[in-house]
Amino acid sequence: MLRWIVTFLIIALVAALFGFGGIAASAAGIAKILFFIAVVLFVISLIAGMFRGFR
Repeated sequence: MLRWIVTFLIIALVAALFGFGGIAASAAGIAKILFFIAVVLFVISLIAGMFRGFR
């Protein structure tokens, strides 16, 4: 999932460099959404790992 985040971030940067504002904004938005999903999944896996370790 982090690979997709970096891919959309690079697309957003390249699009912004060439002046495609709409494409850059949408690619940056997708990268942001994927980043927050990755963070939530990471926190869930940490919590699940802590509960599994206490048994």
